[in-house]
Order: sequence, then C-alpha cells, then structure tokens
Amino acid sequence: MSDDEEPTPEELLTELLEEIVDALDLDGEIIVETTEDGLLGRVEGDELGLLIGRRGQTIDAVQHLAQRIVYPDGSPSSPRVAVDAGGYRARRAEEICAEADDAAEEALETGRPVELESMSAAERRIVHEHLRDRSEVETHSEGEEPDRRLIISASGD
Repeated sequence: MSDDEEPTPEELLTELLEEIVDALDLDGEIIVETTEDGLLGRVEGDELGLLIGRRGQTIDAVQHLAQRIVYPDGSPSSPRVAVDAGGYRARRAEEICAEADDAAEEALETGRPVELESMSAAERRIVHEHLRDRSEVETHSEGEEPDRRLIISASGD
C-alpha cells in the first residue's frame, strides 16, 4: 500500500489487534475475516485472559474501540466489528444460555420473575434470542447501563 492509499477496514483492524497484543505482551495469532455481519477479528493462542479481562470487560472495550477506529463515521449502516479471543464469545454465549434456561425453569416452577446478573447489551440480546421460541416464558430488560438486567418470567405474569 502506498502512502496516499487509505488502509482497508481489514488492515485497520489487524493493525489495532497487533498493537494491543504486543502492548499486553501476549503470544497470539491474529485472524481478521469478513463475515455477513461485518468484520471479525480473532486472537488465537494460549493465556489470553489479560485480553479478555474480568467477565469480558477488556475484550468488550477493545471491540468498542475497534468499531470506532475501523468505521469512524459511526453510521448505523456501518458494518459491525466483532473481536474475540480464544473462543471466549462462544463459551460465554453457552454459559449465559444455560443460566437463562435455569432461570426460565425457576420462573415456571415458582411463578415469580427471575432476575439475571447485569450483562452487556450483546449478552442480553443472546438471552432474548435464545428464549424467544419458548412461548411459556417472556423476557425483558430493566435498569440503566451498566447495571441493566434481564428478567425472565412465566408468560402472562
């Protein structure tokens, strides 16, 4: 690429992830691919906990930063930038779906709404979508960020 060419979104994401991995002194391979939703940047390797952070807070912040750097106009039509490390996002989705299933069963057994721990908007969306086809339960969110919580209740409550 010559000096007057703009870097592609893929190049911008790759460069950002390389800088972060280097700054954290991690040993990870960076893979950037275009998906139907936008761009996915993955860091593969061992001991990526520092990049993931407590409850995914660091990787969520990196993803937010990547979105702003790769698509600085912030247009709602901009493709989505997702960042993952060591398969964290899939593991976390499995965990919160299992928690949602347990909470749904509890709500059905007790007849009382069950409040899940606070989670990010993306994680709440996973739960809403996971339980959407279960007509016997319904979901909604309450509270203000960053303490917004998902509530699962038996339908008709």
